[in-house]
Amino acid sequence: MTQQRIVVGLSGGVDSSVTAWQLKQQGHEVHGIFMQNWEDDNDDQYCSIKEDANDAIAVADLVGIDIDLVNFATEYKDRVFAYFLAEYAAGRTPNPDVLCNAEIKFKAFLDHAMARGADYIATGHYAQVLHGDGPSRLLKGVDPGKDQSYFLYRLQQHQLARALMPLGGIHKTEVRRIAAEIGLPNASKKDSTGICFIGERPFRDFLNRYLPRQPGEMQTPEGKRMGEHIGLMYYTLGQRKGLGIGGSAEGEGTPWFVAAKDMQRNVLIVVQGHDHPLLLKLELEATDLSWTVAPPAVGERLAAKTRYRQQDAACEVTALADGRMQVRFDEPQWAVTPGQSVVLYRGEECLGGGVIC
Repeated sequence: MTQQRIVVGLSGGVDSSVTAWQLKQQGHEVHGIFMQNWEDDNDDQYCSIKEDANDAIAVADLVGIDIDLVNFATEYKDRVFAYFLAEYAAGRTPNPDVLCNAEIKFKAFLDHAMARGADYIATGHYAQVLHGDGPSRLLKGVDPGKDQSYFLYRLQQHQLARALMPLGGIHKTEVRRIAAEIGLPNASKKDSTGICFIGERPFRDFLNRYLPRQPGEMQTPEGKRMGEHIGLMYYTLGQRKGLGIGGSAEGEGTPWFVAAKDMQRNVLIVVQGHDHPLLLKLELEATDLSWTVAPPAVGERLAAKTRYRQQDAACEVTALADGRMQVRFDEPQWAVTPGQSVVLYRGEECLGGGVIC
């Protein structure tokens, strides 16, 4: 690639830092942007925005590039957080990282960078974008333990065409090695986990600020009362911990799992055993579809993930019309969760997907 003007999203983490260093070493004109996407509790013990910003500034200084701090908190609250709350209130389990990529990192940030005259934006994602004469293609990262294409499936052609993800072709261990070798100040900084605006704080405590608790009964599918829940929005399908249910006479010590939510009756349906039939689905329906290039053909043999870090599951699309899609798997899938995303792959290429109904 000839010299380009590239704006890198510097998060303060090691991945985006090595990305900036690599691009600078390749001779590109590199500029850093630190995105502040949340500001409701900057002084909270769980909030790392100030620390992350300082790390990003230190990295920019070492790499030898300029950096700006840009506030996208309003866009984030309107485009991501409002959706997050609405989905939880409806009993679904959304994935805000998917929406954050599509609406903030590759929309608000992309627009900001293009207005500054950038040719491309670059991020530290572990995925690959192939640019050629035809459409840009989104591929899995080569490190199977770090591949993040699942979170990027909503990216459109105009976003992919301006995106660079240099780390997609290397392993995380190599990124750590490079960071240590060049003396990055955050070389050993641990990876961030969880939802960015929640951080390490207890999830229920955070959600309770915005959605009041609505206690109700926990019941078996047959209607036997097993206990009380604190609000359906606080549980997700397949959840085992935090139910407060012990064993039973019929199966002493066998763990209980969340199998369904009855929103009309405010009842949480629980079952015993990891492989209970209510936790296994051969088919799903998805809506709010998004494709990186073109939709797959009905009947085509593909692979899919219904959650991040899941092994690819063989499947085929059995129906695709009117903004809805039906997918049938070769083997039953465990705890297919409404609000999460089903993402389709043709080999290593991420085709896109939709939100599970």
